[in-house]
Amino acid sequence: MALLIPKGSSLFSSTHQWNYDVFLSFRGEDTRYGFMSHLYQVLCDKGFNTFIDDNLQKGEEISAELLKTIESLMILIIVFSENYASSTWCLDELVKILECKNNCKLVLPIFYKVDPSKVRKQEGKFGIALAKHEEKFNNNMGKVQRWRAALNEAGSLSGLHYRDGNLESKFIQGIMEKISSTKLKCTRLFVAKHPVGVDTHAKAIEMLLDIESTDF
Repeated sequence: MALLIPKGSSLFSSTHQWNYDVFLSFRGEDTRYGFMSHLYQVLCDKGFNTFIDDNLQKGEEISAELLKTIESLMILIIVFSENYASSTWCLDELVKILECKNNCKLVLPIFYKVDPSKVRKQEGKFGIALAKHEEKFNNNMGKVQRWRAALNEAGSLSGLHYRDGNLESKFIQGIMEKISSTKLKCTRLFVAKHPVGVDTHAKAIEMLLDIESTDF
């Protein structure tokens, strides 16, 4: 399950008209009515127009529409929870997210009541889920190996770890601060292929430079 945050808030602005800025990958049955609902409310309070992908076509395979969405975004957040790996949809999202980890994109793992080492080593419920996938996809072990490699890589990334007893409100504020600081560092500059009026200004500068060079 994914949460897509459209462009248009005061926090994210650019001359390039992206449809969305932030993508959240999460396991709905674990977090939808708790952590994710709180995060959703904070995003709404900050002026984000939030869209949940319930309207996207569901099935065993992740949709091409969702893959294209992931490719276009600057900030990609994975909320690992206890049953995240039981969803092949989530695992496909994860593989795609890590494929896009370049060009100043932020890939931020959130380990929600899950130790990062469990994700990295596929232990506990992560290990049980992957074993079941191996039984189901025994004729396509390459797919399962990609999931294992993605979990190992994501579990090794620097992320945020939420533990029982912490204040969710404070933790979510930390996520927002991380997103904000990344946006400031990674603002893209888009220049038109054929900018209008640049040649005239460039020639004027060249003339000034020539005049200054004859003064010596």
